[in-house]
Amino acid sequence: MSGDKKVIVEIKNINKFYGSTNQVVKDLNLEIYEGEFLTLLGPSGCGKTTTLRMIAGFEEPTSGSILIEGQNIENKEPFERNINTVFQSYALFPHMTIYDNIAYGLKMKKAKKDVIRTRVMEMLELVQLGGFEKRYPSQLSGGQKQRVAIARALINQPRVLLLDEPLGALDLKLRKQMQLELKRLQRKLNITFIYVTHDQEEALSMSDRIAILYNGVLEQVAQPWEIYEKPATKFVATFIGETNLFEGYVSEIKDNEVTAVIESGIIQGEGDTFELNEMIAVSVRPERMKYSLSPVEGFHLEGVVKEQVYVGSILKTIVMIGNGNEIRIERLAGESLPAEGTVYLYWESKDAKLIHTADHVFYQAIENIQMGREEPV
Repeated sequence: MSGDKKVIVEIKNINKFYGSTNQVVKDLNLEIYEGEFLTLLGPSGCGKTTTLRMIAGFEEPTSGSILIEGQNIENKEPFERNINTVFQSYALFPHMTIYDNIAYGLKMKKAKKDVIRTRVMEMLELVQLGGFEKRYPSQLSGGQKQRVAIARALINQPRVLLLDEPLGALDLKLRKQMQLELKRLQRKLNITFIYVTHDQEEALSMSDRIAILYNGVLEQVAQPWEIYEKPATKFVATFIGETNLFEGYVSEIKDNEVTAVIESGIIQGEGDTFELNEMIAVSVRPERMKYSLSPVEGFHLEGVVKEQVYVGSILKTIVMIGNGNEIRIERLAGESLPAEGTVYLYWESKDAKLIHTADHVFYQAIENIQMGREEPV
Protein backbone atom coordinates (compact mmCIF):
# COMPACT_ATOMS: atom_id res chain seq x y z
CA MET A 1 0.00 0.00 0.00
CA SER A 2 1.05 3.61 -0.63
CA GLY A 3 -1.06 5.84 1.58
CA ASP A 4 -4.67 4.85 0.88
CA LYS A 5 -3.79 3.36 -2.53
CA LYS A 6 -4.05 -0.38 -3.02
CA VAL A 7 -1.27 -2.01 -5.02
CA ILE A 8 -2.83 -4.28 -7.65
CA VAL A 9 0.26 -5.13 -9.74
CA GLU A 10 3.70 -5.51 -8.17
CA ILE A 11 6.79 -6.09 -10.29
CA LYS A 12 9.71 -7.26 -8.14
CA ASN A 13 13.32 -7.44 -9.33
CA ILE A 14 12.36 -8.48 -12.86
CA ASN A 15 15.12 -9.26 -15.35
CA LYS A 16 14.57 -10.47 -18.89
CA PHE A 17 17.25 -11.90 -21.17
CA TYR A 18 16.95 -13.07 -24.75
CA GLY A 19 19.86 -15.43 -25.14
CA SER A 20 22.77 -15.08 -22.74
CA THR A 21 23.76 -11.47 -23.40
CA ASN A 22 20.75 -9.50 -24.64
CA GLN A 23 19.18 -8.12 -21.45
CA VAL A 24 16.06 -6.10 -22.29
CA VAL A 25 14.72 -5.50 -18.75
CA LYS A 26 17.09 -4.82 -15.84
CA ASP A 27 16.15 -5.15 -12.16
CA LEU A 28 12.72 -3.61 -12.66
CA ASN A 29 10.71 -2.78 -9.54
CA LEU A 30 7.34 -1.10 -9.93
CA GLU A 31 4.06 -0.89 -8.01
CA ILE A 32 0.86 -0.13 -9.95
CA TYR A 33 -2.24 0.97 -8.06
CA GLU A 34 -5.86 -0.07 -8.29
CA GLY A 35 -7.84 2.18 -10.64
CA GLU A 36 -4.70 3.85 -11.96
CA PHE A 37 -3.85 4.82 -15.53
CA LEU A 38 -0.14 4.08 -15.69
CA THR A 39 1.86 4.51 -18.89
CA LEU A 40 5.08 2.69 -19.73
CA LEU A 41 6.91 5.23 -21.87
CA GLY A 42 10.20 5.04 -23.71
CA PRO A 43 11.89 4.77 -27.11
CA SER A 44 11.81 1.64 -29.25
CA GLY A 45 13.74 -1.23 -27.68
CA CYS A 46 13.60 0.14 -24.13
CA GLY A 47 11.75 -2.90 -22.71
CA LYS A 48 8.25 -1.47 -22.26
CA THR A 49 6.40 -3.96 -24.49
CA THR A 50 8.41 -6.86 -23.07
CA THR A 51 7.35 -5.76 -19.57
CA LEU A 52 3.72 -5.62 -20.66
CA ARG A 53 3.95 -9.09 -22.20
CA MET A 54 5.43 -10.49 -19.00
CA ILE A 55 2.50 -9.09 -17.01
CA ALA A 56 0.10 -10.61 -19.56
CA GLY A 57 1.82 -14.01 -19.47
CA PHE A 58 3.02 -14.01 -23.09
CA GLU A 59 6.67 -13.82 -21.92
CA GLU A 60 8.34 -15.36 -18.86
CA PRO A 61 10.77 -13.32 -16.73
CA THR A 62 14.32 -14.65 -16.56
CA SER A 63 14.27 -13.80 -12.85
CA GLY A 64 12.08 -11.92 -10.40
CA SER A 65 8.35 -12.11 -9.79
CA ILE A 66 5.07 -10.44 -10.76
CA LEU A 67 2.19 -10.30 -8.29
CA ILE A 68 -1.44 -9.51 -9.09
CA GLU A 69 -3.41 -8.55 -5.96
CA GLY A 70 -0.65 -10.09 -3.87
CA GLN A 71 -0.61 -13.45 -5.67
CA ASN A 72 2.38 -14.65 -7.66
CA ILE A 73 1.20 -15.32 -11.24
CA GLU A 74 4.34 -17.07 -12.45
CA ASN A 75 2.62 -20.42 -12.96
CA LYS A 76 -0.68 -19.04 -14.24
CA GLU A 77 -1.64 -19.12 -17.91
CA PRO A 78 -2.64 -15.78 -19.53
CA PHE A 79 -6.37 -16.64 -19.38
CA GLU A 80 -6.07 -17.35 -15.64
CA ARG A 81 -4.69 -13.92 -14.70
CA ASN A 82 -7.88 -11.81 -14.85
CA ILE A 83 -6.02 -9.53 -17.26
CA ASN A 84 -6.95 -8.65 -20.83
CA THR A 85 -4.82 -7.07 -23.56
CA VAL A 86 -5.65 -4.66 -26.38
CA PHE A 87 -3.19 -4.64 -29.28
CA GLN A 88 -2.42 -2.10 -31.99
CA SER A 89 -3.55 -4.57 -34.67
CA TYR A 90 -7.14 -4.90 -33.26
CA ALA A 91 -7.01 -8.74 -33.76
CA LEU A 92 -10.74 -8.93 -34.53
CA PHE A 93 -12.26 -12.02 -36.13
CA PRO A 94 -13.16 -10.87 -39.68
CA HIS A 95 -15.83 -13.58 -40.23
CA MET A 96 -17.73 -12.65 -37.04
CA THR A 97 -20.16 -9.80 -36.48
CA ILE A 98 -19.30 -7.08 -34.00
CA TYR A 99 -21.72 -8.70 -31.56
CA ASP A 100 -19.97 -12.07 -31.81
CA ASN A 101 -16.51 -10.50 -31.56
CA ILE A 102 -17.40 -8.76 -28.31
CA ALA A 103 -19.26 -11.79 -26.96
CA TYR A 104 -16.41 -14.21 -27.69
CA GLY A 105 -14.87 -14.16 -24.21
CA LEU A 106 -18.16 -14.79 -22.43
CA LYS A 107 -19.05 -17.58 -24.84
CA MET A 108 -15.74 -19.28 -24.02
CA LYS A 109 -16.73 -19.07 -20.36
CA LYS A 110 -20.10 -20.64 -21.29
CA ALA A 111 -22.10 -17.72 -19.89
CA LYS A 112 -25.87 -17.77 -20.37
CA LYS A 113 -27.22 -16.24 -23.58
CA ASP A 114 -29.28 -13.57 -21.84
CA VAL A 115 -26.25 -12.57 -19.74
CA ILE A 116 -24.10 -12.38 -22.88
CA ARG A 117 -26.62 -10.25 -24.72
CA THR A 118 -27.03 -7.83 -21.81
CA ARG A 119 -23.28 -7.44 -21.38
CA VAL A 120 -22.60 -7.02 -25.13
CA MET A 121 -25.21 -4.30 -25.45
CA GLU A 122 -23.77 -2.56 -22.38
CA MET A 123 -20.31 -2.68 -23.92
CA LEU A 124 -21.55 -1.31 -27.24
CA GLU A 125 -23.12 1.65 -25.48
CA LEU A 126 -20.02 2.15 -23.36
CA VAL A 127 -17.79 2.50 -26.43
CA GLN A 128 -20.45 4.49 -28.30
CA LEU A 129 -21.17 1.84 -30.94
CA GLY A 130 -24.82 1.19 -30.23
CA GLY A 131 -26.54 -0.20 -33.34
CA PHE A 132 -23.31 -1.63 -34.81
CA GLU A 133 -23.78 -5.17 -33.50
CA LYS A 134 -24.73 -6.71 -36.89
CA ARG A 135 -21.85 -5.19 -38.83
CA TYR A 136 -18.55 -6.88 -39.64
CA PRO A 137 -15.04 -5.51 -38.94
CA SER A 138 -14.50 -4.74 -42.63
CA GLN A 139 -17.40 -2.27 -42.44
CA LEU A 140 -15.82 -0.21 -39.65
CA SER A 141 -13.24 2.58 -39.55
CA GLY A 142 -9.94 2.16 -37.71
CA GLY A 143 -11.21 4.01 -34.66
CA GLN A 144 -14.40 1.92 -34.55
CA LYS A 145 -12.41 -1.31 -34.80
CA GLN A 146 -10.26 -0.24 -31.87
CA ARG A 147 -13.38 0.47 -29.81
CA VAL A 148 -14.64 -3.03 -30.57
CA ALA A 149 -11.29 -4.48 -29.46
CA ILE A 150 -11.53 -2.50 -26.21
CA ALA A 151 -15.14 -3.61 -25.65
CA ARG A 152 -14.13 -7.24 -26.21
CA ALA A 153 -11.35 -6.87 -23.64
CA LEU A 154 -13.59 -5.17 -21.08
CA ILE A 155 -16.59 -7.50 -21.27
CA ASN A 156 -14.85 -10.07 -19.04
CA GLN A 157 -14.47 -7.37 -16.36
CA PRO A 158 -10.70 -7.75 -15.95
CA ARG A 159 -8.97 -6.28 -12.92
CA VAL A 160 -6.23 -4.95 -15.21
CA LEU A 161 -6.37 -3.90 -18.86
CA LEU A 162 -3.09 -3.89 -20.81
CA LEU A 163 -2.87 -1.68 -23.89
CA ASP A 164 0.08 -2.13 -26.26
CA GLU A 165 0.26 1.04 -28.38
CA PRO A 166 -3.45 0.62 -29.27
CA LEU A 167 -3.70 3.95 -31.12
CA GLY A 168 -0.52 3.62 -33.18
CA ALA A 169 -2.33 2.77 -36.44
CA LEU A 170 -4.74 5.73 -36.28
CA ASP A 171 -4.33 9.14 -37.90
CA LEU A 172 -3.47 12.11 -35.67
CA LYS A 173 -6.99 13.55 -35.34
CA LEU A 174 -8.58 10.18 -34.56
CA ARG A 175 -5.72 9.32 -32.22
CA LYS A 176 -6.37 12.41 -30.11
CA GLN A 177 -10.10 11.67 -30.04
CA MET A 178 -9.46 8.10 -28.90
CA GLN A 179 -7.10 9.34 -26.17
CA LEU A 180 -10.03 11.20 -24.62
CA GLU A 181 -12.31 8.18 -25.08
CA LEU A 182 -9.86 5.83 -23.35
CA LYS A 183 -9.39 8.17 -20.40
CA ARG A 184 -13.17 8.58 -20.11
CA LEU A 185 -13.62 4.80 -20.09
CA GLN A 186 -10.90 4.27 -17.52
CA ARG A 187 -12.36 6.83 -15.13
CA LYS A 188 -15.89 5.49 -15.54
CA LEU A 189 -14.93 1.84 -14.97
CA ASN A 190 -12.15 2.49 -12.43
CA ILE A 191 -10.11 -0.37 -13.96
CA THR A 192 -6.32 -0.32 -13.79
CA PHE A 193 -4.96 0.55 -17.25
CA ILE A 194 -1.32 -0.20 -18.08
CA TYR A 195 -0.60 1.58 -21.34
CA VAL A 196 2.47 1.29 -23.58
CA THR A 197 3.49 4.11 -25.91
CA HIS A 198 6.53 5.97 -27.23
CA ASP A 199 4.48 9.16 -27.68
CA GLN A 200 5.39 11.67 -24.95
CA GLU A 201 2.38 13.94 -25.51
CA GLU A 202 0.02 10.96 -25.35
CA ALA A 203 1.55 9.84 -22.07
CA LEU A 204 1.41 13.31 -20.52
CA SER A 205 -2.23 13.89 -21.47
CA MET A 206 -3.66 10.51 -20.42
CA SER A 207 -1.71 9.18 -17.46
CA ASP A 208 -2.07 9.35 -13.71
CA ARG A 209 1.59 8.31 -13.53
CA ILE A 210 4.28 7.67 -16.13
CA ALA A 211 7.05 5.07 -15.83
CA ILE A 212 9.93 5.95 -18.17
CA LEU A 213 12.16 3.12 -19.39
CA TYR A 214 15.48 3.45 -21.18
CA ASN A 215 17.70 0.52 -22.15
CA GLY A 216 15.68 -1.73 -19.89
CA VAL A 217 16.13 0.48 -16.81
CA LEU A 218 13.34 2.33 -15.00
CA GLU A 219 14.55 5.94 -15.10
CA GLN A 220 11.68 7.58 -13.24
CA VAL A 221 8.07 6.95 -12.23
CA ALA A 222 5.97 9.97 -11.27
CA GLN A 223 2.96 12.10 -12.15
CA PRO A 224 3.10 13.81 -15.57
CA TRP A 225 3.76 17.30 -14.15
CA GLU A 226 6.63 15.98 -12.03
CA ILE A 227 8.16 14.09 -14.96
CA TYR A 228 8.23 17.35 -16.92
CA GLU A 229 9.10 19.82 -14.16
CA LYS A 230 11.41 17.61 -12.07
CA PRO A 231 13.15 15.08 -14.34
CA ALA A 232 15.21 12.63 -12.30
CA THR A 233 17.79 11.85 -14.98
CA LYS A 234 19.44 13.39 -18.00
CA PHE A 235 17.54 11.03 -20.29
CA VAL A 236 14.14 11.95 -18.84
CA ALA A 237 14.90 15.66 -19.22
CA THR A 238 15.71 15.27 -22.92
CA PHE A 239 13.07 12.66 -23.75
CA ILE A 240 10.06 14.48 -22.30
CA GLY A 241 9.57 17.65 -24.28
CA GLU A 242 12.49 19.90 -25.17
CA THR A 243 15.09 21.19 -22.75
CA ASN A 244 18.38 23.04 -22.62
CA LEU A 245 21.12 21.06 -20.87
CA PHE A 246 24.28 22.50 -19.34
CA GLU A 247 27.13 20.42 -17.93
CA GLY A 248 28.83 21.27 -14.66
CA TYR A 249 29.92 20.07 -11.25
CA VAL A 250 28.93 20.53 -7.61
CA SER A 251 31.24 23.07 -5.95
CA GLU A 252 29.54 23.45 -2.56
CA ILE A 253 26.83 21.79 -0.49
CA LYS A 254 25.24 23.55 2.47
CA ASP A 255 22.22 21.96 4.14
CA ASN A 256 19.80 21.35 1.27
CA GLU A 257 21.31 23.96 -1.06
CA VAL A 258 23.68 22.90 -3.83
CA THR A 259 26.02 25.28 -5.60
CA ALA A 260 27.08 24.21 -9.08
CA VAL A 261 29.56 25.63 -11.56
CA ILE A 262 28.45 25.53 -15.20
CA GLU A 263 29.57 27.33 -18.33
CA SER A 264 27.26 30.27 -17.70
CA GLY A 265 28.47 30.89 -14.18
CA ILE A 266 27.57 29.71 -10.69
CA ILE A 267 24.01 28.65 -9.86
CA GLN A 268 22.18 27.36 -6.80
CA GLY A 269 19.63 24.59 -6.57
CA GLU A 270 18.01 22.24 -4.08
CA GLY A 271 18.88 18.61 -3.49
CA ASP A 272 20.02 16.34 -0.68
CA THR A 273 21.52 13.50 -2.71
CA PHE A 274 24.37 15.29 -4.48
CA GLU A 275 28.07 14.89 -3.64
CA LEU A 276 30.85 17.45 -3.65
CA ASN A 277 32.62 17.62 -7.06
CA GLU A 278 29.97 15.36 -8.62
CA MET A 279 29.45 16.00 -12.31
CA ILE A 280 25.85 17.03 -12.98
CA ALA A 281 23.57 18.35 -15.69
CA VAL A 282 21.35 21.40 -15.37
CA SER A 283 18.05 21.44 -17.26
CA VAL A 284 16.21 24.63 -18.21
CA ARG A 285 13.05 24.28 -20.27
CA PRO A 286 12.78 26.56 -23.36
CA GLU A 287 9.71 28.35 -22.02
CA ARG A 288 11.66 29.22 -18.83
CA MET A 289 14.73 30.51 -20.67
CA LYS A 290 15.08 34.32 -20.57
CA TYR A 291 17.10 36.65 -22.76
CA SER A 292 18.49 40.16 -22.60
CA LEU A 293 20.16 42.47 -25.12
CA SER A 294 22.79 43.36 -22.53
CA PRO A 295 24.87 41.22 -20.11
CA VAL A 296 23.11 39.88 -17.02
CA GLU A 297 24.85 39.84 -13.66
CA GLY A 298 25.80 36.30 -12.57
CA PHE A 299 25.53 34.87 -16.08
CA HIS A 300 28.13 34.66 -18.86
CA LEU A 301 26.08 33.06 -21.62
CA GLU A 302 26.34 35.05 -24.81
CA GLY A 303 24.97 33.77 -28.10
CA VAL A 304 23.86 34.71 -31.60
CA VAL A 305 20.35 34.14 -32.91
CA LYS A 306 20.55 31.41 -35.53
CA GLU A 307 16.92 30.86 -36.46
CA GLN A 308 13.37 31.74 -35.52
CA VAL A 309 10.64 29.14 -36.05
CA TYR A 310 6.87 29.68 -36.02
CA VAL A 311 4.88 26.53 -35.17
CA GLY A 312 1.31 27.72 -34.78
CA SER A 313 0.72 28.60 -31.15
CA ILE A 314 4.43 28.59 -30.30
CA LEU A 315 7.28 30.84 -31.44
CA LYS A 316 10.81 29.44 -31.08
CA THR A 317 14.17 31.15 -31.23
CA ILE A 318 17.37 29.11 -31.55
CA VAL A 319 20.53 30.72 -30.17
CA MET A 320 24.05 29.43 -30.91
CA ILE A 321 26.38 29.87 -27.93
CA GLY A 322 30.19 29.91 -27.91
CA ASN A 323 30.74 26.15 -27.59
CA GLY A 324 28.52 25.45 -30.61
CA ASN A 325 25.49 24.25 -28.64
CA GLU A 326 22.04 25.43 -29.65
CA ILE A 327 19.85 26.93 -26.95
CA ARG A 328 16.08 27.11 -27.45
CA ILE A 329 13.75 29.81 -26.21
CA GLU A 330 9.97 29.42 -26.56
CA ARG A 331 7.08 31.85 -26.18
CA LEU A 332 3.41 31.83 -27.08
CA ALA A 333 2.77 33.24 -30.55
CA GLY A 334 2.21 36.96 -30.30
CA GLU A 335 4.90 37.44 -27.66
CA SER A 336 8.23 38.89 -28.73
CA LEU A 337 11.46 36.96 -29.26
CA PRO A 338 14.70 38.17 -30.87
CA ALA A 339 14.96 37.28 -34.55
CA GLU A 340 18.59 38.28 -35.05
CA GLY A 341 21.71 39.64 -33.37
CA THR A 342 23.51 38.93 -30.10
CA VAL A 343 21.57 38.01 -26.97
CA TYR A 344 22.50 37.16 -23.38
CA LEU A 345 20.76 34.17 -21.85
CA TYR A 346 19.74 33.70 -18.22
CA TRP A 347 17.04 32.16 -16.04
CA GLU A 348 15.54 32.25 -12.58
CA SER A 349 17.23 29.85 -10.15
CA LYS A 350 13.90 28.11 -9.44
CA ASP A 351 13.60 27.24 -13.13
CA ALA A 352 16.89 25.31 -13.27
CA LYS A 353 16.70 21.61 -12.38
CA LEU A 354 19.91 19.97 -11.15
CA ILE A 355 20.14 16.38 -12.37
CA HIS A 356 22.35 13.43 -11.51
CA THR A 357 24.29 12.05 -14.44
CA ALA A 358 26.41 8.93 -14.85
CA ASP A 359 29.16 11.02 -16.47
CA HIS A 360 31.16 11.23 -13.24
CA VAL A 361 31.17 7.42 -13.01
CA PHE A 362 32.42 7.17 -16.58
CA TYR A 363 35.20 9.72 -16.08
CA GLN A 364 36.19 8.12 -12.78
CA ALA A 365 36.57 4.79 -14.57
CA ILE A 366 38.77 6.41 -17.24
CA GLU A 367 40.90 8.04 -14.56
CA ASN A 368 41.26 4.73 -12.71
CA ILE A 369 42.51 3.07 -15.89
CA GLN A 370 44.98 5.89 -16.55
CA MET A 371 46.24 5.76 -12.96
CA GLY A 372 46.42 1.97 -12.91
CA ARG A 373 43.75 1.63 -10.24
CA GLU A 374 41.35 -1.31 -10.39
CA GLU A 375 38.83 0.01 -7.86
CA PRO A 376 37.13 3.40 -7.69
CA VAL A 377 38.59 5.78 -5.13
